[in-house]
Amino acid sequence: MSEGDKPEDLVSLHRRFDELEHAVAQRVAETCAELFRTPVRAVGAVRPAWLRRTRGEPRWQVAACTAVAIGLQVAVPGRLAVLRPVWILPALEGILLVTLVIANPHRIDRESRVLRMLGLTLAALISFGNAWSVVGLAIGLVRGTEGENAGPLLITGGAIWLTNVIVFGLWYWEFDRGGPVARALGTRPYPDFQFVQMASPGLAPPDWEPAFADYLYLAFTNAAAFSPTDVMPLSRWAKLAMTLQSVVSIVTVALIVARAVNILK
Repeated sequence: MSEGDKPEDLVSLHRRFDELEHAVAQRVAETCAELFRTPVRAVGAVRPAWLRRTRGEPRWQVAACTAVAIGLQVAVPGRLAVLRPVWILPALEGILLVTLVIANPHRIDRESRVLRMLGLTLAALISFGNAWSVVGLAIGLVRGTEGENAGPLLITGGAIWLTNVIVFGLWYWEFDRGGPVARALGTRPYPDFQFVQMASPGLAPPDWEPAFADYLYLAFTNAAAFSPTDVMPLSRWAKLAMTLQSVVSIVTVALIVARAVNILK
C-alpha cells in the first residue's frame, strides 16, 4: 500500500469488488437455472418454482380426470346427449385424449401449437356436451318430462355436476398464466389465480407450483360454495369463468334437489 492510499479508498474498492462478485455469481446462477432448470438463489433465498423454469407437471393427473369426465358423459341418459347413440361424443373425446397421451406421455413441458389446440378442443367438446345435458335436464324438469324417479335423477344430476367440476378445472389449468407449458417455461410471471402458497411462500417448499390437482380443487370448492374460498381470481377472465361455473352449479343443484325432495315426499 502506497503512502498516498487512504483507508476510505480501500474500503470503497473492496465494496466495489464485492458488488461485482455478487453480480457475476447471480448471473451464473440464472444461466445455470436456464440450462439445467435448477432453483435460482437470489439475495440468500430460493425463488419459488412457479416464478422460474421447471420440469413441468406429469401428464397422468389430467389424463385420469379427463377420462373420468368422458366416462361420466356415457352415464348420462341418451335423451340428454348431444349425439345419439350416446357413446359417439365420448368416443371422439377418447380419441383426442389418447392422441394427447401418446404425443406427450410424461412431462408437459414441450411447446406445440398442435397439442395445445387438441387439448383445448377436448375441453371444449366436454364442456359443450355437459352444457347440452344441463340445459336438457333443466328444461325437462321445468316441463315435468324429467325426474320421475328420485334415484336416477340424483345419479344423472351428480354425473353432470361432477363433469362440470372437472371441465372447469381443465379450463383453469389450460389458461392460468398461459397454460401448463407456459408455466413450466416460466414465460408469464403474472398469475390469473393466487394460491395460498404464492402469497405466503414460507408455507410451501421452494419447488411447489400449481398442478392440475390444485385447479381441480379450485373448481370443486367454487362449485360447492358458489364463491372463491382460498384461491382468488385475479384476471377478468378468471372471475368470469368462476361466475359461469357457479351459475351452472346453482342451476343444477337447485333444480335437482328441489325435484328429488318433491318426489320423495
